[in-house]
Amino acid sequence: MSDLSHYRNIGIFAHVDAGKTTTTERILALTGKIHKIGEVHDGESTTDFMEQEAERGITIQSAAVSAFWKDHRFNIIDTPGHVDFTVEVYRSLKVLDGGIGVFCGSGGVEPQSETNWRYANESEVSRVIYVNKLDRLGADFFRVVKQVEDVLGANPLVMVLPIGREDDFTGVVDLLTRKAWVWDGSGDPMKYEILDVPADMEADVEEWREKLIETAIEQDDDLMEAYLEGEEPSIDDIKRCIRKGTLSLDFFPTYCGSSFKNKGVQLVLDAVVDYLPNPTEVDPQPIVDKEGVETGEKAIVSPDEPTRALAFKIMDDRFGALTFLRVYSGKLEKGMTLLNSFTGKNERIGRIVEMSADDRIELDSAQAGDIVAVLGMKNTQTGHTLCDPANPCTLEPMVFPDPVISMAIAPKDKGAAEKLGIAIGKMVQEDPSFQVETDEDSGETILKGMGELHLDIKIDILKRTHGIEVAVGKPQVAYRETITAQVEDSYTHKKQSGGSGQYGKIDYIIEPGEANSGYQFESKVVGGNVPREFWPAVEKGFKGMCDEGVLAGYPLLDLKVTLIDGASHAVDSSAVAFELAARGAYRQSIAKAAPQIIEPIMKVDVFTPEDHVGDVIGDLNRRRGMIKSQDAGTTGVRIKADVPLSEMFGYIGDLRTMTSGRGQFSMEFSHYNPCPKNVADEVIAEAAERKAAK
Repeated sequence: MSDLSHYRNIGIFAHVDAGKTTTTERILALTGKIHKIGEVHDGESTTDFMEQEAERGITIQSAAVSAFWKDHRFNIIDTPGHVDFTVEVYRSLKVLDGGIGVFCGSGGVEPQSETNWRYANESEVSRVIYVNKLDRLGADFFRVVKQVEDVLGANPLVMVLPIGREDDFTGVVDLLTRKAWVWDGSGDPMKYEILDVPADMEADVEEWREKLIETAIEQDDDLMEAYLEGEEPSIDDIKRCIRKGTLSLDFFPTYCGSSFKNKGVQLVLDAVVDYLPNPTEVDPQPIVDKEGVETGEKAIVSPDEPTRALAFKIMDDRFGALTFLRVYSGKLEKGMTLLNSFTGKNERIGRIVEMSADDRIELDSAQAGDIVAVLGMKNTQTGHTLCDPANPCTLEPMVFPDPVISMAIAPKDKGAAEKLGIAIGKMVQEDPSFQVETDEDSGETILKGMGELHLDIKIDILKRTHGIEVAVGKPQVAYRETITAQVEDSYTHKKQSGGSGQYGKIDYIIEPGEANSGYQFESKVVGGNVPREFWPAVEKGFKGMCDEGVLAGYPLLDLKVTLIDGASHAVDSSAVAFELAARGAYRQSIAKAAPQIIEPIMKVDVFTPEDHVGDVIGDLNRRRGMIKSQDAGTTGVRIKADVPLSEMFGYIGDLRTMTSGRGQFSMEFSHYNPCPKNVADEVIAEAAERKAAK
């Protein structure tokens, strides 16, 4: 039986290009997991094993690896930094106990760092901060520390100071021990010396050490009192306080180094052992009922409890479908049968493997706290709970954002249609933010995703991994409809055709709901004019119609329906009659409620060298963008804007042209806004054309 206090389930997350994957490679090298270090820019890193990842130098899927450091077992997940794959970060955070937030020493707190940090805050994940790339031109550790405070509103606890800057960066001073770790220029992570603090840094080291101690001992009143009386706490006491503050998210121990040059990573590994929680120190995952409401019970992390595991990722590879599980309690053994509480069906555990990126080590069993992959699961999907059939339960399910962009595809040769269906089925299982539907009239396959890059990668995977060539239509925006006026109306559904008829009369108010409120229904009927048992049918009738707006057939958002009165017939009224009455009422009244088309607005974050700021802002304005802020940094300017998605297609090419290839941007969905009249007219005209073509 493994000692759970020696487990660390950690994620490594950051903005694109901050060096997450390189840092993971160094950790694997230092823990003896790999002997040749692969480089991202050579397309050879261990965790970026997809062809598309190696080629583009970005991480797309989160990869899981197990390693050991100082008698502690690390389950490490290297997550993507690109905003189109945020769902990978989100679902990894759900199953992790701690994390390493990596920031670029010159880029600082970049757009995606903010999103990932927000997700980690929502998931209450303890983190240490690692400022990477201090050997880079323009790198400044203290500027990044300040940005963490100002931009993320976090409290970084500086644990080390850098020795030298940019090309002269040679190592770090550990503030707790007052020792300098200095690496030679060979690039070998093991070739370092532990020396005394350089004479020119002594004053800075004492100043920052004092800040460190004062912040840490706020966690312990007795130590604080003794310190105020002139008694310095021991290093063990300080570490205990740092651990306590880290677990309660009061502050985040902050380190620095250069992963590429192999400097500073050991201290980060020590920090994971010293300050990040083991599985038993994290709030247990809540158990919920079928509706997703918490029952008050928790999945206590212990091997002696009934088995409970959460499927957080599905990956298809050359050996078949792998289901990644985080085991929260109990034991997982080869051959055992577990209940999938979502489907109500039993699943047999076939082979259990420990992942080392795309290599695997066969296991006979796993226990609470482990992250493992299981082969051969048929009906388990991301977010499903597997549990002991004698103790059924559901762990908190994952919620995924709705796609904002769609694209029609068709196989280039007729024979590939069946292959395409199978391939897409596998891809949807792997990625819950990727959705697919078939247009029944045209027979087209419609892919839906989080952004252009997201769908671009999916089409690439179809081509390379599954060998299917597809013709691709132009990207489509996920427009929506809403209403802007209140309507009070009445509708009677009456049908008499021999035998018992159908009768249902409803009086109702239709009005705009609050932003993001979705569909709401309320009944204010008093007396028995519309019997209570028919209210759900009225609610269902209206809700079913919301999938299709009256202007261009896009789903209707933010609608409130209030049933105020009506009439029923003793013989002819039924749930079906009232549901049909509600459907007729929708068709009759929505057109009177001043419907309008609304479009997805994206939060766009652009980084540009200073010389090109005017061009970039002018271009964003032409795209109907609203500039929110401009922040000048040492290496360029960050511009934040809200821009309609329909205006952002092909933006990466235009931005590179404008900035001589040096500009970068990221975007994520923000909210829906009414379309200007000319855009709405175009959308309605296109919808009419599509309808006519069918």
